[in-house]
Amino acid sequence: MPATAVYLDYNATAPLRQAAVDAMVRALRTTGNPSSVHGFGRAARRLVEDARDSVAELVGAVPAGGAAPAGVVFTSGGSEANALALTAFGRRRILASAVEHPSVLKAVEDVEILPVDSDGVIDLAALEARLSAAEGPVTVAVMLANNETGVIQPVAEVARIAHAHGALVHCDAVQAAGKLAIDMRRLGVDTLALSAHKLGGPQGAGALVLADSEAEVIPLIKGGGQERRRRAGTENVPGVAGFAAAGRVALAEMQGAARRLGVLRDRLEAEALRVAPGTVVFGAGVERLPNTSCLALAGLSAQTAVMGFDLAGVAVSAGSACSSGKVAPSHVLAAMGAGALAGSAVRVSLGWDSVEADVDRFIEVFARVAGQRAASAA
Repeated sequence: MPATAVYLDYNATAPLRQAAVDAMVRALRTTGNPSSVHGFGRAARRLVEDARDSVAELVGAVPAGGAAPAGVVFTSGGSEANALALTAFGRRRILASAVEHPSVLKAVEDVEILPVDSDGVIDLAALEARLSAAEGPVTVAVMLANNETGVIQPVAEVARIAHAHGALVHCDAVQAAGKLAIDMRRLGVDTLALSAHKLGGPQGAGALVLADSEAEVIPLIKGGGQERRRRAGTENVPGVAGFAAAGRVALAEMQGAARRLGVLRDRLEAEALRVAPGTVVFGAGVERLPNTSCLALAGLSAQTAVMGFDLAGVAVSAGSACSSGKVAPSHVLAAMGAGALAGSAVRVSLGWDSVEADVDRFIEVFARVAGQRAASAA
């Protein structure tokens, strides 16, 4: 790895925040099973419940009157949270937008796909029509922000339409948490998935947040009474402690970070267009996460580009990071009608430790990669 390596793949995983490290070390030094009734167990339980409070606050799910946020169910990550949400209520018919994460699209068999427009925004008319014709209980799955393009979905409007037809709504908020202000009540969703490592917490920790804290859930993992019988197994105390600590810092810094990262992203895109005028920025015409840019240059394969950046010490990605290390055309961009450009897309995602020099380095390497592509075409 070059000494001047630049990390621009925060949407895959963010570097661990120091606050998360400190919280995890304290938790690792705390002896006790959270389910034990003695003092050691109660100390561990306190860490879990404090983390539950913080995660609820991150997404505006704190109950009125100061009650404990019983609707937060800790999981091993976002993928498990999505799977639990889509099986929790026994509703076998799932409608999902075409740009959902694979952990949603593959959570159950026969997920029905809802189209999106050329910017990657869900077609609300198609949703209305599908629900009007539906028979039996339905769950609608729509993410808050896309992991590849950063495009933000009209989740509150989706929830309004879905609830009018008696459908439940699940929202994958994995990429949005810590980057956008989230108020679960205003979104109107029934369940919401989160993942710690996307916002500077540890890998292996996540949560499913239930709007109805008393809802009965069919657990994926059975065998114990943990998490109010919604997810068996001893809680990952260091993981959830780190998750909560990272969430608290992200929430405190959110507004300033969004402004700063938006400026960096906009400069990155402007410079990319300057050095390679044929560059396409996906979703540029709609609201996006401030940290995410998905770029493509016709004739330049994503695999070649990612390898070129990596050799120069710049970490970017092509599509989702959940494909066993493979670089393949994006189903998200294909759903947006990108055609051949889907195989040329590179995702750049900034984060809490990104600086101006990172953008400078990206543009330097992008100009070189684009120039090599132009030379080979000639």
